[in-house]
Amino acid sequence: MDKLFRGMGLSGRSIVPMLIGFGCSVPAIMATRTLPSDRDRKMTILLTPMMSCTAKLPIYAFFVAAFFPKNGAWIMSGLYLLGIITAIIIALIYRKTLFKGEPIPFVMEIPPYRFPALRNIVQLLWEKAKGFIERAFTVIFIGTIIIWFLQSFDLRFNLTDDSSTSILAAVTSIFAPIMQPLGLGDWRVGASLVAGFIAKEGVVSSMEVLFGDELTAILTPLTAATMLVFALLYTPCLAAIATVRRELGGKWAVFVVLWQCAIAWILAMAVRLIGLALGMV
Repeated sequence: MDKLFRGMGLSGRSIVPMLIGFGCSVPAIMATRTLPSDRDRKMTILLTPMMSCTAKLPIYAFFVAAFFPKNGAWIMSGLYLLGIITAIIIALIYRKTLFKGEPIPFVMEIPPYRFPALRNIVQLLWEKAKGFIERAFTVIFIGTIIIWFLQSFDLRFNLTDDSSTSILAAVTSIFAPIMQPLGLGDWRVGASLVAGFIAKEGVVSSMEVLFGDELTAILTPLTAATMLVFALLYTPCLAAIATVRRELGGKWAVFVVLWQCAIAWILAMAVRLIGLALGMV
């Protein structure tokens, strides 16, 4: 992959974190520690969250089953491909702006290979799994508590059964004007996306709770397609952002959140405009 990746300004070593990114962005970002160049490492970290992690699959399956049951395979494959193409385009932009220069030449010393002992394998797997669970689960757990609190109490901190009067509705309504041009101005969509910031699977569970059986009556196939593209590319989950902060610092973490939301909005708007031009509703 080195020759191909050099065209984007990266080393062939970057393929490993990006492949891991199709599983989960957290270990993928941590895997960039093996890259010898600080430039390549930063660039790979910023590109990895654009890969479709497995946590986004429930979102794809949910909308495909509701709005595009006959074309599910094509749409889901297209979303994966869109994420890859977007990452390539952004990599070319990074190469000319934030990360000018050439990647380090690909030279790898091949060590002597020995069959590992089972005890060492188990110990290494346990240490890595334990570290991942401690970092990711604690962040997701705390974030889930915050979302529950915001959804259960109103602005006067009274317990409410009507989520439209909750603190979460008031907060997400602030973003409604930004999402309105995409056809996603409903506060419930904003609330679902906020839940997706905690964990991507939260988008589906939140929509099922907030919309109920009204989803297909309120959203159209075009707005569903727009939502899919936005969910594909907008900010990574809280655990991934926490990992970016730990690896690169707070400024880069904020940059990732804002930059990917901007990319997601632009491409979602492009999808909506193309759909309107084709007469979709």
